[in-house]
Amino acid sequence: MTTKPSSDIKISAIVACYLDAPAVPFMYERLKAVFAKLRVQYEIIFVNDRSPDNAAEVLAELARQDKQVVVINHTRNFGSQNAFTSGMRIATGDAVVLLDGDLQDPPELIESFYQKWQEGYDIVYGIRVKRDATVFLQFAYKLFYRVFRSASYVPMPLDAGDFSLIDRRAVDALNSLPENNRFMRGLRAWIGFKQTGIPYVRPERMFGRTTNSLLKNLGWARKAIFSFSYIPLEFITFLAFFTVVVSLFATTAQIILRVIAPELVPPGFSTIIVLILFIGGIQLLCLSIIGSYLSHIYDEVKKRPPFIVDSILNRPDSAVESTNKKIHDAM
Repeated sequence: MTTKPSSDIKISAIVACYLDAPAVPFMYERLKAVFAKLRVQYEIIFVNDRSPDNAAEVLAELARQDKQVVVINHTRNFGSQNAFTSGMRIATGDAVVLLDGDLQDPPELIESFYQKWQEGYDIVYGIRVKRDATVFLQFAYKLFYRVFRSASYVPMPLDAGDFSLIDRRAVDALNSLPENNRFMRGLRAWIGFKQTGIPYVRPERMFGRTTNSLLKNLGWARKAIFSFSYIPLEFITFLAFFTVVVSLFATTAQIILRVIAPELVPPGFSTIIVLILFIGGIQLLCLSIIGSYLSHIYDEVKKRPPFIVDSILNRPDSAVESTNKKIHDAM
């Protein structure tokens, strides 16, 4: 929270854009209306994550008309998490607001975020009490957040996406984190600070179709769990212990049966084949879990930048270093 009068407070809205060109003008107008109502200074940072539509042209025109609109163009699609990171590294506001460009994160909720921020909360996030999705996907989303919260070594808020207001202190903390595999809502919980949530109904996408799919969502879940949980590794230990116990029990049972009732001992190679397949399946499962952690480690040790900026329009004057220089220094 800042103690400045509202007229001196500056809010940076960071909008991740991919296939959102038709929604951009509406997002811009609604954000302007919200900031005018709050009577704060603002900058709107649109991050064009190499959208294949005409987003670059639409954003360039907005930047030409309004110098408070900052446009970051990436050299390719690096994903929404890196788009938010890109915007946060040049944002100059006393707080930043993260939004998806498809208007499923209603800008009008920023007013409630702002009020909680003024009460002393460093991070205020939106809680999706309902969303536009199939019954199966709604159930899957609810299940994921509960499993993720149970598995994570950091307390995670339920049903909270990226839509949030983050105080400058927390933004600086997030920017200081060196990892490239960024799951923003997990990192947001990890850094701590005083946090609270605001419930809202997530509306349907205004234009086009969602870019998410079941496979992408499974990838998100995998990334989240392997980034913030050791439960899969602990599961290997439990599985190994369980297998050893079962094997000892089965071996003891077979020895006793051979002495007492040899006719009850399973004959032939079928038993051996089943046991080999069972043990082999467990080994492959364990290797896949270890491989997932290794892939994360491999990505991090390569020290590749999380994104590369092609161009920046209306770069804030108070942003001391260029984004590419920050990336170079991090390398």
